[in-house]
Amino acid sequence: MQAYPLTLTNHLKRARAFFPDKQIVSKLEAGVFRYTYRDFAGRVAQLANVLRGLGIGQGDRVGTLAWNSHRHLELYYAVPCMGAVLHTANLRLSRDQIAYIINHAEDKILFLDEDLLPLVERLSLDSVRNFVVMLSDPHGTVPTTSLRPAHNYEDLLRSGSAHFEFPELDENMPAGICYTSGTTGEPKGVVYSHRGLSLHSLALCLPDAFALSERDTVMPIVSMFHVNAWGMPYAATMVGAKQVYPGPHPDCKTFAELIQNERVTLTAAVPSVWIAMLAELDRVHYDIGSLRTIASGGAAVPQSLIAAYERKFGVPIVQAWGMTEISPLATVSRLTAAMEDWSEKERLRQRGKQGRLIPGLEMSVVDGQGREIAWDGRQSGELRIRGPWVADRYYKGQQFADGWLHTGDVVTVDEHGFVQIVDRTKDLIKSGGEWISSVALENAIMAHPKVLEAAVIAVAHDRWQERPLACIVPKPEFRNLITKEEILEALRSHLPAWWLPDEIVFIEEVPKTSVGKFDKKVLRERFKNVQL
Repeated sequence: MQAYPLTLTNHLKRARAFFPDKQIVSKLEAGVFRYTYRDFAGRVAQLANVLRGLGIGQGDRVGTLAWNSHRHLELYYAVPCMGAVLHTANLRLSRDQIAYIINHAEDKILFLDEDLLPLVERLSLDSVRNFVVMLSDPHGTVPTTSLRPAHNYEDLLRSGSAHFEFPELDENMPAGICYTSGTTGEPKGVVYSHRGLSLHSLALCLPDAFALSERDTVMPIVSMFHVNAWGMPYAATMVGAKQVYPGPHPDCKTFAELIQNERVTLTAAVPSVWIAMLAELDRVHYDIGSLRTIASGGAAVPQSLIAAYERKFGVPIVQAWGMTEISPLATVSRLTAAMEDWSEKERLRQRGKQGRLIPGLEMSVVDGQGREIAWDGRQSGELRIRGPWVADRYYKGQQFADGWLHTGDVVTVDEHGFVQIVDRTKDLIKSGGEWISSVALENAIMAHPKVLEAAVIAVAHDRWQERPLACIVPKPEFRNLITKEEILEALRSHLPAWWLPDEIVFIEEVPKTSVGKFDKKVLRERFKNVQL
């Protein structure tokens, strides 16, 4: 077989050659912008020339602080295809954490959207030598800023040639780096190779994953600054799909309008977005009939949410699971042919699991003594993963000891190979020597028709060591019309009595992490003195 390198440059060349007239669409403050893959490829070449002119060479890190847009997509290709490393910094981290990851990665250039200028001006950055501002008005000028030197993105591109000889790259060269959310300690960098991202793109396109093709219109709602928007921009470019980006400060109205107007077929976001979207779709009529799949991950998707989208709109939510360290896709919850004959209740329960491992990866689930558990849907253990798009170390860190990524997720695996996340090891509740799954409790609570969101945490208990406390956000119309007792009554028919929360508190909002997951550490601090 030929030693043909798997690089992102292949994606770029293919899109330009085979799909020159397919569109890329961005919702910007100045209005909807659209152009073709032909235009995109030319601007990527211009950007690569600009980067070279600013002194960027092989292996140099180039940072971004940006929303989902066509210009961010240009950086997705120009930076790695010219041999540098793209660092998409998470703009929702704390100010100190953003400064930490940019300094830790040693970014030489920082590309930023205009509305983020005030944020960047307050950062103490050691390595950045040039700032490039992507203006909301492409014909505007860079506002007065303390950043030096600050360039106008569009002016730089106009100065660059649309011809660039992309170098032959080793497929094992680093292409990108993303940092974890830093929920426990400082964020950790995960480096992605060209080979890993190329194989991950192919995996996304498999029929039992998300079946991306040229026929699709793909809108990643999940942020491009977080795990490469789950790899969807790379996969969509590879197959020549139309791409849609919701731009800065997106909201549910924007998402719904773009789905309707651009006829989006595949979109992806965390469950909290789909919970909020359901309220918007109930409030205003939008035609979302073009959707064939909603991808959701980052947290367990409540069965009630899956059922609501199926019942009201005929749109399936397909649950997936992954991690920053896995590029990120690992499992997808697609029903097998045999399961189509199951009852609606059985199918829904199965779709509520995180699904089966996609081809190309290997998994192992072990108990506390390192022994493989049985695939019986009852025994639980920690999930370990390895494969060609799984990190083997953290950036500037030691290699993982035994060749496996220890995920920290406690799971069961049923006889069909479907993984179900029981909990994170740090979120399990140990009561009287027995484990209670906070995830299972949350899903059961969110099935209640009056509940919008629910997060369950452990609270210290003198007798039982820990007991569950449920933090519940009622739907707006039931804010003062919901009681603790009716929640407990609904849970009694589904869960063991000793699992039931000892206390229920009604709150305005569940705090979220930088990527939209429930931030339980904030709740633990808030309710640490509760006496049960």
